Amino acid sequence: MDTLELLGHPVRLRIVHALRGERTLTTAQLGALLPDVSKAMLYRHVDLLAAGAVLEVADERRVRGAVERHYRLRRDRASIDPGTAASMSAEDHRRGFAVAVAALVAEFNAYLDRDDADPSADPVGYQQHAIWLSRDELVAMVGELRAAILPRLANPAAPGRTRYLLSPILFPSEPPGTGTG
Repeated sequence: MDTLELLGHPVRLRIVHALRGERTLTTAQLGALLPDVSKAMLYRHVDLLAAGAVLEVADERRVRGAVERHYRLRRDRASIDPGTAASMSAEDHRRGFAVAVAALVAEFNAYLDRDDADPSADPVGYQQHAIWLSRDELVAMVGELRAAILPRLANPAAPGRTRYLLSPILFPSEPPGTGTG
């Protein structure tokens, strides 16, 4: 199974998201983070991601006669590289986007199902903005967003830090040159 296919399922994508940020988690810990996913489904998808080398075993321990595995994400295998993205068909992109949105909806629902969920205080955002950009302005804005986000991706878990999901989505909503000013 190639990376595109491995990441092409909402549960597998959520497992990948849960392990981002240099985390090492057991399947039981993943289950606590994904309470809406059945134990059997979680184990099946962890096994597929491990077999596909998206996850690797960081540690193994004997716990009451069973082997407890701690998994970590292989960042080099956990995303679609630019070459693969360029070769994807419109249908591949459609499926990938649908999976990403389904994973995002599931994560948001899991957040809202928590007893301590408070979208106003957290502060949750899900607005869309229409912006008019030339190609040069678009490239500059993407660079600015990357410059703001990339350093924070290296932040380790620490007291006082809360893990957030940030899901930038950007695509042209109209053909080029259709603006009326």
